[in-house]
Amino acid sequence: MKTDERNKFAIKSFLGEYLDLRKDKDNELATVDSIRKGVEFKGANLWILIFAIFMASLGLNVNSTAVIIGAMLISPLMTPILGVGFALAILDIKLLKKSFKILFIQVAVSLLASTLYFLLSPISYASTEIITRTSPTIWDVVIAFVGGLAGIIGARKKEANNIVPGVAIATALMPPVCTVGYSIATGNLEYMIGASYLFSINCSFIMITHILALM
Repeated sequence: MKTDERNKFAIKSFLGEYLDLRKDKDNELATVDSIRKGVEFKGANLWILIFAIFMASLGLNVNSTAVIIGAMLISPLMTPILGVGFALAILDIKLLKKSFKILFIQVAVSLLASTLYFLLSPISYASTEIITRTSPTIWDVVIAFVGGLAGIIGARKKEANNIVPGVAIATALMPPVCTVGYSIATGNLEYMIGASYLFSINCSFIMITHILALM
């Protein structure tokens, strides 16, 4: 019996030592303040998004995964989505309104920029990278859910980290938006519906994981 008790205590200590998230998170007020400051969209952030959208659209157009990944790394599109999820979790109405406003503006600017690119591009056919963003599957839901959990844990860590950019790449937020721009430019309603659905799934499940993680 004593051996069993020692084993249980050892397992409990191990789990407490390595799986306890409380050791890595900031004070809640500091985390909220950090996210609130990050939810800004003017000046440099506006131009970074525009250039990132052009990069992602070009990558989709020429079927270049490397260019698409590079665009997602520099895009600020993930920030307001994290803001919405965090605001819903802690019931911060002010942060929620601000995040939704910034998200709406960013999506609108992204659609305008990507539509303009594809209207001017001499390449009009749909590449493989574009087509894959028009048919969401259950795996997209799983990726968004797991990525969202990683994102909220990363947002609560004290030190700087590369988790949020990694989540943005894994959940692929920009390519569906750019695909919608392609659909508008080419008049392809089927692609528009599929890509919009994929973007909505990714955003929704990232937000849902934030609520669950902070309950």
